Amino acid sequence: MEATIKTIVFKNGTIVISQIEEVESELGEPNCKLIAPCEIKKGITEDVYLQNWLCDYTKQSEFLVNSDSILTIINPNSDIIKKYIDIIS
Repeated sequence: MEATIKTIVFKNGTIVISQIEEVESELGEPNCKLIAPCEIKKGITEDVYLQNWLCDYTKQSEFLVNSDSILTIINPNSDIIKKYIDIIS
């Protein structure tokens, strides 16, 4: 399955932009693969910036998450996509 770039809103309030793939798994196991996720944050001046997700804890660029932790998945706007592509390129 091909990865697509989406904005993911987690139930805990974290918002990331990432390439995302659905993976086959057993019931209760992680079923979404996030590839090169970046957390979307707002700066002091309300400007949006991106930061590699969990960069303080790992150099890993692929993460398996359980879809139960996701509130919604949406299409990012073009400005966010441009910032994301600049970071991952």
